[in-house]
Amino acid sequence: MHRNFLFDLDQTLLDFHASEKIALEKVLVGNGLSYSDDIYQDFKACNKSLWVELEKGTISRKELFTHRFLYIFGKCEGDSSDLDPMKINNDFIRTMSENGVLMDGAMELLERIKNEIEDARIYIVSNGATINARGRILSAGMDKWIDGLFVSEDMGVNKPAAEYFDLVLEKIKEPKEACIIIGDSLTSDMQGAKNASMTSVWFMPKGDIEAAVKTYDIDYCADSFDELFEILKKW
Repeated sequence: MHRNFLFDLDQTLLDFHASEKIALEKVLVGNGLSYSDDIYQDFKACNKSLWVELEKGTISRKELFTHRFLYIFGKCEGDSSDLDPMKINNDFIRTMSENGVLMDGAMELLERIKNEIEDARIYIVSNGATINARGRILSAGMDKWIDGLFVSEDMGVNKPAAEYFDLVLEKIKEPKEACIIIGDSLTSDMQGAKNASMTSVWFMPKGDIEAAVKTYDIDYCADSFDELFEILKKW
């Protein structure tokens, strides 16, 4: 039995927003549309709300991908009448996959886990598109520390569903008692850990931390990679 660290990817190890911003500008400008920081902020807000709906099961992945670009087309100057939102979405995901940006200190954390924690296994548990997750991991040079990648697109179910984590446990052939979930999202990672009855670490907590800990039955909180490492080492 190994010590299995199930890491969320975005805003936990990789800076999703940095890659997102690079890709959005490239695909919009490349298709004759305007881009600005206000447009990016509108896209980010829309995208966040749509992912919450996907986690709830109220929309499909295709609806999410289509709606976010139809929405942002309406915010841009330029002619979008002939643009296919799914094609633009696919170009956007491909461009993101080529531009992985590490969170400051993430690579050092993974290296310390592998070198200093006996029997450590590092897995990525992420909602999203497989090409996006795998591509950014590779482009950031993070792959050498990763023992497995589990993306909702391949799994057929999204975090926070307990079924998602049941599938992960089945694939890695480890009991839940030997696994700990680390992530930044309350609705995806912490709710997922609660649904699956697994140990959790809320990384970079914000807002009403005490209330969130009670609501989501969070076991640990970490404000930095150094603090996170100490929690994982003692666990």
